[in-house]
Amino acid sequence: MASLEELPLLPVFDGVKLAALATVLYVIVRSLHLKSSPAPPHVTYQDTPLNRFLFKSCQILTQEYIPPLLWGKSGHIQTVLYGKMGRVATPKPCGVRTFLPMEDGATMTFDIFEALGDHSTQDDITMVICPGIGNHSEKQYIRTFVDHSQRKGYRCAVLNHLGALPDIELTSPRMFTYGCTWEFAAMVSHIKREFPQTLMAVVGFSLGGNIVCKFLGERHSNQERVLCCVSVCQGYSVLRAQETFLQWDQGRRLYNFLLASKMKKIILAHRDTLFGTKSSRLDDADLNRLRAATSLMQIDDTIMRKFHDYHSLKEYYETESCVQYMHNISVPLLLVNAVDDPLVHPSLLAIPRTLADKKANVLFVLTQHGGHLGFFEGAVLLPKPLTWIDKLIVSYTDTLCQWGRQPPHTPQDGHRRRSAQ
Repeated sequence: MASLEELPLLPVFDGVKLAALATVLYVIVRSLHLKSSPAPPHVTYQDTPLNRFLFKSCQILTQEYIPPLLWGKSGHIQTVLYGKMGRVATPKPCGVRTFLPMEDGATMTFDIFEALGDHSTQDDITMVICPGIGNHSEKQYIRTFVDHSQRKGYRCAVLNHLGALPDIELTSPRMFTYGCTWEFAAMVSHIKREFPQTLMAVVGFSLGGNIVCKFLGERHSNQERVLCCVSVCQGYSVLRAQETFLQWDQGRRLYNFLLASKMKKIILAHRDTLFGTKSSRLDDADLNRLRAATSLMQIDDTIMRKFHDYHSLKEYYETESCVQYMHNISVPLLLVNAVDDPLVHPSLLAIPRTLADKKANVLFVLTQHGGHLGFFEGAVLLPKPLTWIDKLIVSYTDTLCQWGRQPPHTPQDGHRRRSAQ
């Protein structure tokens, strides 16, 4: 039993505990954005017959995106779960791997996955997919998207970035870079030859979004037989993106370090081919600098820019960015980002927004939540196996196939407007 002297302290102690609990709850609510209500994506577009048809038929554009309640409104958690877990209950689609020799002695690979049924419009469409940095067809988020696409009647072709597959050795002293389109172009050419009746839906995730947009904008002929292009969670300007990676805002400096560690691991796995050979542009001094690097910019300056003989880091970043090519794209172009993506600084989103304001073929879709390549959906805690972005890409492509079967439309000059439906 407490003494009389101790009794006055009990209310004070209880008050401190309540204040501490309230503080913890406040931090949790703020950091997890629990008070944020689900909302449809904000779409920047021009009022055209095609876009009106898209909003009518591709209903996911106007529906609420509902992430898991307890953690799905945190861009960091969405990003970390994508990075560590990939997806939930990941399927294992079966494909055929193709090896193609390149002019410089490199050997590129890609995997083809045939459709598991007929498309709803009976069209022959191939999803031509370019994964994110250091990724390939065996990554879980790629496997999930491929399986979903197959079941909807799409053939899929997935590029394996040069040097990314752990069991495939390099055959020349070169690996993938931010904007080199050589391997992607070789895959597209092969698909056109092997499947002369197919149309292509070009899809790029993160770094892959930069590559596919740059590829389509480099030459008008690259857009032949392309039904549409979808870019997800890219930063558009490599130079401006890398500058933001040096900031601590939203933990970008930490993400920079983690991505740099991933790149070092990939490069060091191929060090016998990349360093010290007669045809290599890298030497032992570069290898030592690589081991000491703690940021992507240091790795890019020491290693990556030298694969293509860029004289400076600035030249490398500017030349390999899609931002200077995107205005040349004339096929329907869907650009998707999330506000809470910790890897893409909000200032970079002015690029797709401005492009959608100026070009009638562009839709810029911006969600409040989703992180970097997360876009998990769910009720309270557990995410669904299929993500919002998987469904959006297929639904958007389905709608364009349906549009192609509509009666001819008279071109109209629609007024520009933004929708926050």
